[in-house]
Amino acid sequence: MSRKLFLPFFLALVAAAEWYAFQAVRTLVQASSPGVRRTTTILYWVVTALVWGLGIWAVSNRREHVSYKAYFGGLLLAVIAAKMLIIIPLLLEDVVRLGRWALQLVGRPAGAGAGPAISRSEFLSKAALVAGAVPFVALIWGMFKGRTDYTVKRVVLRFPNLPASFDGFKMLQISDLHTGSFQSLDPLRRAVALINEQAADMVFMTGDLVNNYAAEVEEHIDTLAGIRAKLPIYSVLGNHDYSDYVDWTQEGGQAAKDANLARLKNSHARMGWNLLLDEARTVERNGEKISIIGVQNWGARGFAQYGNLAKAHAAADPAAPFKILLSHDPSHWDAQVVNYPDIDLMLAGHTHGMQFGINLSFLKWSPVQYAYKQWAGLYQRGRQHLYVNTGLGFIGYPGRVGFLPEITVFELRRG
Repeated sequence: MSRKLFLPFFLALVAAAEWYAFQAVRTLVQASSPGVRRTTTILYWVVTALVWGLGIWAVSNRREHVSYKAYFGGLLLAVIAAKMLIIIPLLLEDVVRLGRWALQLVGRPAGAGAGPAISRSEFLSKAALVAGAVPFVALIWGMFKGRTDYTVKRVVLRFPNLPASFDGFKMLQISDLHTGSFQSLDPLRRAVALINEQAADMVFMTGDLVNNYAAEVEEHIDTLAGIRAKLPIYSVLGNHDYSDYVDWTQEGGQAAKDANLARLKNSHARMGWNLLLDEARTVERNGEKISIIGVQNWGARGFAQYGNLAKAHAAADPAAPFKILLSHDPSHWDAQVVNYPDIDLMLAGHTHGMQFGINLSFLKWSPVQYAYKQWAGLYQRGRQHLYVNTGLGFIGYPGRVGFLPEITVFELRRG
C-alpha cells in the first residue's frame, strides 16, 4: 500500500474500530433504563475524546527525555490495539447478519413485512470486549513492568573454522539502550548487575546508545562504565546516535549536530568502550586470532548509510580465520554482508521486536516482521550467522510486551 493511501485507510479503520467498540458497549446496556444508556454513551465518548486528545498532544510534544507524556501516548496505543481487536468478531457478525437479511428478502413473498430485526448478539459483544481487554492489559503491563523485565538469552553457536583456543569463548551482546528513555538510574543499574553476573569474556554494544542527544547518556556514564568483561568492550553507532531526527536548523545547525556526535563518541570512551567506526580489531589467544569488525550505521528501507563495510573488512587481520561483524541494522546483512562470506557472525539490533508481539517457543510474531526479514533471534545462510538482539531499552511506546529487554550470551563452540 502506498504512503498516500495508508493514512486514509488507517483513519477509516480507526473510525470503524471506535464505532464497533461503542456498539459493543451499547449492546451490554440495551436492557437498562434510558438514563443508564444515555450516561454510558456520554461517558464512552468523553473518555474516548480525552484519551485521543492527550495521546495526540503527547506524541506531538515529545522531547529528548521520556516524561509522563509518553504514558499518555502509550495509553492511546493500548486503546487503539484493544479496539482493533474488538472490531474483528463484530464485523464478522455483521457480515453474517447481512447475509441472513439478504436470504430473508429472497425468501419473503412480495409485499411481506420486514420481519423481526436481527439484533446484535450480547454474547459476541461481551466476547469482543474481553478479547479487546487482552492487548489493553498487556500494553499497560508492558509500560509498568515489561519495559525493565530484563531477560538473559543464551545461544550456542558452532563454527568449524573457530580457532581451538576460542572453543567455549563467551560473548555478551546488548543493543539499543536508548538511555534518553529512562527516568531514573535504577533500571540500568539492575541491567549492569545482571550483565556482570554472566562473566563474559567480551561484551558488545550494537548501537543506539541514545534517542537523539549525547546528553541523554551522561547521567548513566558511571553506571555503564561498571560493565565488566575479561577483554575490551566494543561498540558501534546506531541510527539514533547521529541525531538525524532532530531539526538542527533550530538548534545551531550542522556545527551543533557535529558537536553532539563528537560528545557522544567521547561518552563511549569515558565508559571504557572501544567505539569502532568502520574499523577492525584483533583478539588473540594462545597465538590464535579472531577479528572484530565494527561499522557505522548502514540500513536499507530509508535509514542512514554511514557505514563503509569494505573499509572495515579490509582492516581485519588476514591471519584471523574467524570474523565477527558488529552492525546495528539487520537489513545490512542481505544488502552487503552476505557478499563477504568470510564474515562468520553478524550481531545487530535496531528492530526492538517492535517492543510488542508474541514470543513463545512455538510462535514468534510481531508487526515488525512485515518490514524486516530478519528481526529477532538467530538466522543462518550457509555458514554465515546473523543474530538480531531485540534491545535493552525502549523508545516511543514506553514499554515492552512479548519481546522483553534482552541481554544475549553467546557461547562459541568449535565444530
